[in-house]
Amino acid sequence: MKHYSVLKNEAIEALAIKEDGIYVDATLGYAGDSMEILKRLKRGMLFAFDKDQDAITYSKEVLNAISSHFQLIHSDYVNMKEELEKRNITKVDGILFDCGVSSVQIDENRGFSFMRDEQLDMRMDKSQTFSAKELINTYSYEALKDIFYKYAEEKKSSLIAKQIIHYREKEAILTTMQLVEIIKMSVGANYFYKNHPERKIFQAIRIEVNDELNHLQKALVDAIFLLKPKGRLVVITFHSLEDKIVKKIFRKYSEVDPLVKGLPNIPKDYLPKISIVNKKVIVPTKRELEENSRSRSSKMRVIERN
Repeated sequence: MKHYSVLKNEAIEALAIKEDGIYVDATLGYAGDSMEILKRLKRGMLFAFDKDQDAITYSKEVLNAISSHFQLIHSDYVNMKEELEKRNITKVDGILFDCGVSSVQIDENRGFSFMRDEQLDMRMDKSQTFSAKELINTYSYEALKDIFYKYAEEKKSSLIAKQIIHYREKEAILTTMQLVEIIKMSVGANYFYKNHPERKIFQAIRIEVNDELNHLQKALVDAIFLLKPKGRLVVITFHSLEDKIVKKIFRKYSEVDPLVKGLPNIPKDYLPKISIVNKKVIVPTKRELEENSRSRSSKMRVIERN
């Protein structure tokens, strides 16, 4: 099974792994990053999360070949704090988030791709009932328009939402290619081929189906408070909305609380919780871009717990 972990070397280096440390891979996927973490652990432990059972099953086999110092948790990373507490883990040495959809999920007919004709799905967790098909066929015009504006930042959102409503009055929208054609009809061929709105609209639908941005926001704050002093949090994002959330949270927790800013003696609880490790965002090298075009929009940010 071919999966390419984006910015893998940079992420592993940024984690500064200790052989007896406790580490969390919040986004296991097909174990690309987890394998590298596990190889560096002698007495430590890795906890890895994924809501996709296929990823868990595959990764267990791969990781077992390296060592037994890991536990896979079939759950969304939004539940990280609670799931680790169940296992008596309250502090860890490092956490990694790789927020992209894995190459395997894109390639395995789950409706993530706008380049092949597949059933509209886009569920990361296949046991979840709500999918892209329900969204496209039941959301109101206002709801569709808002999602496309908010998550796709698409200026022709209202035209696309209107066309979806109009089309589904005649027949249900069940496949990715039906949706791509509807988007093209909405905006006209010239705009479609120049701007590729289908790329952004599919992204918006996926974010809504999996509630990705709300989950990321909660999980990042939990992750900061799970870190031991000098523990590292590494986050790789793939679009501007994710990166904005990461930047905002990192800025908030790396600055003195505004309530006490300027006081001569700032109480410990109000001091910055984290330090930014890389002032400049880390992006893929030219070589990585040549090897894997899917890495082109990725950005990596790293913080350390004070």
